[in-house]
Amino acid sequence: MTVKVALLGCGNVGSQVARILLEQSDELAARVGAPLELTGIAVRNPDAARDVELPREIFTTDAHALVDGADIVIELIGGLEPAGEYIERALRRGASVVTGNKALLAARLPELTEAAEAGGAQLLYEAAVAGAIPILRPIRESLAGDDITKVMGIVNGTTNYILDAMDTSGAQFDQALADAQRLGYAEADPTADVEGHDAAAKAALLASLAFHTTFALENVHCEGITSISAEDVAAAEDAGMVIKLLAIAERGTDSAGDEGISVRVHPTLLPREHPLAAVRGAFNAVFVEAENAGELMFYGQGAGGAPTASAVMGDVVSIGRTRATQAAGGSVAEPQPRPSRPLGIADAATSYALSLDVSDETGVLAEIAGIVARHGVSIETMRQTASAEGGAGSARLRIITHVGREAALAATVADIEQLPVVKAVSSVVRVEGK
Repeated sequence: MTVKVALLGCGNVGSQVARILLEQSDELAARVGAPLELTGIAVRNPDAARDVELPREIFTTDAHALVDGADIVIELIGGLEPAGEYIERALRRGASVVTGNKALLAARLPELTEAAEAGGAQLLYEAAVAGAIPILRPIRESLAGDDITKVMGIVNGTTNYILDAMDTSGAQFDQALADAQRLGYAEADPTADVEGHDAAAKAALLASLAFHTTFALENVHCEGITSISAEDVAAAEDAGMVIKLLAIAERGTDSAGDEGISVRVHPTLLPREHPLAAVRGAFNAVFVEAENAGELMFYGQGAGGAPTASAVMGDVVSIGRTRATQAAGGSVAEPQPRPSRPLGIADAATSYALSLDVSDETGVLAEIAGIVARHGVSIETMRQTASAEGGAGSARLRIITHVGREAALAATVADIEQLPVVKAVSSVVRVEGK
């Protein structure tokens, strides 16, 4: 048998995928157990200049015909439509799909999963999370017999570059962002990255696989890094920590004691000895905690044509092997799901690091401690220094709490802000990995 492969899109990643399919056809056939035939590449302009030289006759503008004749469809167009239409059309007719389209998956994963089940096809998307890092396949396959309790990762290279630059150079956010744009790490409009939207889409996908439940973008609590200042970064360094934008999905319980999954993206303080704290520049990393495997970390480049193409081809080979096995009369076992429900941010278990500008007078600490105790929150460390922002007669308090329920921690901060002796709550950053 020959596995017919259709490619939709031939940009930076797509051209590298086409190159691999054409140049490494013999090696791929040996790995799959059957030849992979690139039947065509659907593009808007077949004559456009491309980074990789490819045969002119392989291009077409008729994506529908290409999809209808394929066993595997690789979607690298991006955006919601027409990519969504092509993917659903392929899946419902029984063609498996490989995509790196995180925005589409975050918006339509439940219905696309249903389409795959209806058509008896596979929908794989390793390239949609953390670029070249093989994280989804290990979660889906290698850890299928284990019980994952937490996934925590740096999944956006732009924000990691910015925060790393702020940490190493003392730069303010705007300066670090400008440097990232100049170097090509950040887009001219960096909103999707710096506001956390890109990481939130990836968090939904990670959580869906790790916890065998379909999580939508609306299930992800999302905060970006635009509020992080050089002062916050300096305070983190002083405490032996570093700030990272993390995507976190973990098991927990709500206020009634019922189990669920908390999925969130936000700036996070990490101890410098934590493995994720050492991830520099635009690199990505995902840290997994499982009942039996313990702690695992996956690290590598989160973007780029060739690295991302590597992730795409990993999915293509996996699907090809499945088809070759089934054609030979074998079967492929699927892991049994252990579904969970999403928890809101109020039920997340976390720790807070607070920076407060307060009046430098007797009784301030007692007032704050009283509010903290009233909400059932406990303080791990408290440090007082002079305050440059609060003016004369002011002090800066830095408090790190023990782990508690988000709702209680947020209520504590809200009440502290109302104290007459508190001039400002200048920073609130969650803490992980202690």
